[in-house]
Amino acid sequence: MIYILPVLGVLLSFLFVVVSKPQKNEYFKLLLAFSGAFLLALTIFELLPEVYNHSDPKTIGIFIMLGILFQIFLEFFSKGAEHGHVHISKESTNFPWLLFISLCIHSLLEGLPIGLNDTIIYGILIHKIPIAIILSIFFLGSKIKPIHAGLFMVLFSVMTPIGTFLAHTVEILSTYAVYLNALVIGVFLHISTVILFESSEGHKFNLRKLLVIIFGITIAYFL
Repeated sequence: MIYILPVLGVLLSFLFVVVSKPQKNEYFKLLLAFSGAFLLALTIFELLPEVYNHSDPKTIGIFIMLGILFQIFLEFFSKGAEHGHVHISKESTNFPWLLFISLCIHSLLEGLPIGLNDTIIYGILIHKIPIAIILSIFFLGSKIKPIHAGLFMVLFSVMTPIGTFLAHTVEILSTYAVYLNALVIGVFLHISTVILFESSEGHKFNLRKLLVIIFGITIAYFL
């Protein structure tokens, strides 16, 4: 299931958009807010205690900060697609290679800590669904060929399982698993907090989003 769920999450989201042709609205913002809270809570409840129990806290902190910086670097190329923003002209017919490569690297990294804690797969899945929907809405509303859009989503869907497979089979990745997982924690912390900050437009109070965030944290706690 840890290999199948990320693929199904992305491909079914793509199929949902193809069939229903939804528009981005308040419900997607609520889903994003839920995914950010859920991923952040699982990272804090599950991953952080694991890595701090297996290495020097200062060293772990360094790798977490490197993960945050690395995700910021990736977003120079993805333009924030990891947290629901696609800043590419819909009039362009060129395949968005920089977006594709940066999202694939991000997804590959997501798969690394699944061997450490299987529960994080649910956080990754819930994170991928709204992102996949938003990407699909963009691609199908752009001038990019549908076959290219579909290929993008298929390749995007398999990168997380590939990351998990490599973490389980490549010896050097297993040797340095704690530090790589700390790096991924930094990526998760950055992504999830940006989603939560951006879910409150103009920093206005929104009761529905607050309840959705609390709901996401509560579910993560009891998993």
